[in-house]
Amino acid sequence: MPFSLPDLPYTKDALKPFLSEETFDYHHGKHHAAYVTKANNLIENTDYDGMPLEEVITRAAAQGNTGLFNNTAQHWNHSFFWNCMSPDGGGEPDGRIATLIERDFGGFKEFKEQFSQAAATLFGSGWAWLAYNAEEKLEILPLSNADTPLHHNKTALFTIDVWEHAYYIDYRNARPKFIEGFWDVVNWKWVNQQFK
Repeated sequence: MPFSLPDLPYTKDALKPFLSEETFDYHHGKHHAAYVTKANNLIENTDYDGMPLEEVITRAAAQGNTGLFNNTAQHWNHSFFWNCMSPDGGGEPDGRIATLIERDFGGFKEFKEQFSQAAATLFGSGWAWLAYNAEEKLEILPLSNADTPLHHNKTALFTIDVWEHAYYIDYRNARPKFIEGFWDVVNWKWVNQQFK
């Protein structure tokens, strides 16, 4: 069964003024959709056909199938990213994630500064992730291009997309301003749900 573009978990105008409808038209409707289409074309009539997305990603990486890895990982990354934001998001976290941020970073303020810095200084295109590692610690992962915590055997908790197509319509080249606005929409409820 081919992969499909997921619906956004909110309307395209729900995150204004942080992101415009035009950004979602391009980022979700064109960029994400293109990764899905390319991924489906690459797996058609191959051994990957019918595999779960996560398995395709890890096998493609292990087998050095860069084109397939890039498109399937970008599909997974974007699907995850949409859920990391909510019109009811923002503010400081609560629950388990708040406890772990306090333990591993010394407080939310310190964490926010470190994460924002990692996202702002990632060279070129990529993603800044908060992940949970095998030692049961939180970790900030600035990853280039399509790279994803799945590839590093870590549990993704939340992410910000810092490819230019994520912010150029609304922020032009001002990546730090985009990152600053992201904190107003972070979906902490989703983050807490990622702990298995």
